[in-house]
Amino acid sequence: MKFLMGVLLAFLLFLPMQRVEAMPLSPQLALEQLFTKPQLQKEWFAPSFLNQISLTQVEQIIENIENTLGSYQEVQVDGSDYLIIFEQGSVPTKLVLDGNNQISGLLFQPPISQGMSLPIAKKMLRDLPGKVSFLVIEGNSKLADLRANQPLAVGSAFKLAVLKALKRQIDAGILSWDDVVKLEEEQKSLPSGMLQTWPDDSQLTVQTLATLMISVSDNTATDLLINLVGRDLIESFAPRNRPFLTTREAFVLKNPQNQSLLESYRQGDEVSRREVINQLPSYPLPNVDIFNADAVAVDVEWFFTTKELCELMATVADLPLMSINPGIARPNDWSRIAFKGGSEPGVLNLTTFLEAKDGKTYCVAATWNNTVALDETRFTAIYMGAIAGLK
Repeated sequence: MKFLMGVLLAFLLFLPMQRVEAMPLSPQLALEQLFTKPQLQKEWFAPSFLNQISLTQVEQIIENIENTLGSYQEVQVDGSDYLIIFEQGSVPTKLVLDGNNQISGLLFQPPISQGMSLPIAKKMLRDLPGKVSFLVIEGNSKLADLRANQPLAVGSAFKLAVLKALKRQIDAGILSWDDVVKLEEEQKSLPSGMLQTWPDDSQLTVQTLATLMISVSDNTATDLLINLVGRDLIESFAPRNRPFLTTREAFVLKNPQNQSLLESYRQGDEVSRREVINQLPSYPLPNVDIFNADAVAVDVEWFFTTKELCELMATVADLPLMSINPGIARPNDWSRIAFKGGSEPGVLNLTTFLEAKDGKTYCVAATWNNTVALDETRFTAIYMGAIAGLK
């Protein structure tokens, strides 16, 4: 449900520290030893760094990088930062050394995979455990298809359907981007996003809500728009998602303290499910921490095929707000990018519209569902490799 947008797929290891003067140990050497020495040494890291992340966690992240991109090759200077080169790609990296030659700041950014052919990407995705759907379209032609008609849970990628409904009402003159909506307490949801922390009765334009819904996957903004345009219109674009849940309703249903409510919803038909969700406003939101580890009631989700996601993307990709967050595609490689993805434990989707510099357009959509933790690094590297291959 929360969406891993762009940098949210990075290996989060960065602790901002003030830079110091250059020391005898070069940054290149400090990075090289992370990948060439048989074992990491505690002495390589500043105490302030290890107070935030353990040596074991650093080792696991380095292992994930190597499993994804192959063996280490070299470190290159990349402006004020660095590029760590591997057999099958590279990792843009930020590094800070303190006055004791110890690592006080380290950020491994999203990996840059070498371009791979679509057949190889399709095979690698097929080999992942669980259920995977993958679709690549150029213009109106299908370039790759792996169960593209299989509905899977897509997390916040469902917000494309909300945006399509909103755009239709604006095009019809029913709503305007300048219309103002009031933020009310009962419509606040859990993160991702920021509006859940804003004061009650804040006034927001439709343009602001739509921008927050897509660019930072704001759940409260999404729920305000669902209530504004109405479920009926959105459901016409999402026939298997009836009733079409707000994010707040989904969180309440997933709350382990509401198990009987959840079972009534699971066992009911569309009419009885609507009766259940009519009860939900009286239930409080759960603690967000229950959604940070294991999969929780992944059947309470939004289900779309990758084919449907590409069709939704095609209707909204021209909106400027769709390009604020480019996801994991590299903006310098393309004339225009539109992106939306989604995730929660056990669920991951990436959907990207690309316009090449020669005018060709593509949609690349991939969804992965499983009952255990997903290797997001692996999935993302394959997806990036497929996009790089198109370039």
